[in-house]
Amino acid sequence: MRDLEGTRPGNARGGLTELHADDYGLFPAQSRRIFNCWEHGVLNAVSVMPNSPHLKDCMAFLPPNVRVAIHLNLMEGRSVRGDVPLLSDETGRFHVSFGGLLLASYLPGRARCRSQLKKEISAQIHAVLPYLSGPLRIDGHAHYHMIPVVFDALMDVIEEEGLAVEYIRIPREHISLYLRHQRELSGVRPINLIKVLVLNCLAHRNLSKYKTFAQTLEQRVFLGVFLSGNMSYHNVSILLEDAKALAQARGAGLEILAHPGGVREGEDIAQLTHPDDISFLTSGLREEEAEMFLKLRSEKEHERLDS
Repeated sequence: MRDLEGTRPGNARGGLTELHADDYGLFPAQSRRIFNCWEHGVLNAVSVMPNSPHLKDCMAFLPPNVRVAIHLNLMEGRSVRGDVPLLSDETGRFHVSFGGLLLASYLPGRARCRSQLKKEISAQIHAVLPYLSGPLRIDGHAHYHMIPVVFDALMDVIEEEGLAVEYIRIPREHISLYLRHQRELSGVRPINLIKVLVLNCLAHRNLSKYKTFAQTLEQRVFLGVFLSGNMSYHNVSILLEDAKALAQARGAGLEILAHPGGVREGEDIAQLTHPDDISFLTSGLREEEAEMFLKLRSEKEHERLDS
């Protein structure tokens, strides 16, 4: 069983700087690349893919003092539940898109969609529970969990099953932080600004609807969408001090998200089911993001993280 409070560096709820990698457990080789960022870098948190057939093997070599979140996934691979035809095809492969679920949030039939989402979300949470102890931490692959009908279904599961949850990632970004350094940052993609604006709107909706519950969760300043796919050492080191200052001013922690787990093996690439994941996970930028975690350690930047 894994202690969710054990972290490196520090374990204070309010002031923790969480250096976070998504998609752990997708494949063993890919997960070992993420593990390397803990062993030789500053990585201290991961999100695990609940529907991966390799989850058990990958969890076996994950250190006990890494913070673990459940990475709800409605995009890559196959359904855990299986009997959710609005979400997956006859083979169980997911066939819903972010835009499709966003549209479904406001159309007739959303109650049926919400019901099937509840089944799948519950199944995914319970797939990871055997590897965890203590309150849960939850986020979503490609931030699908922020879509209204998905977030509502997640809230239903938490309430109906009486789940103890300490953190749900709310990927709401402070655009002013990036604008302050816009001339220094590299690899900024205009599409990411649109993603930030959409997610910020969804965050406002979800936090407003579930305000009382949201106040019980850990509060974090989040970085990871505006520079999605290019959370390089260059970019993160430019933003780090201002991001820490912003988190401190808000009495919150800081979460820096990257995807250092590149998929390189042909047999693993062949198992990926979503075109976006194929291009994203096989990109050389995954190695740059892994290098970010390693260089923050090797250049003693961790002293800035601990301060």
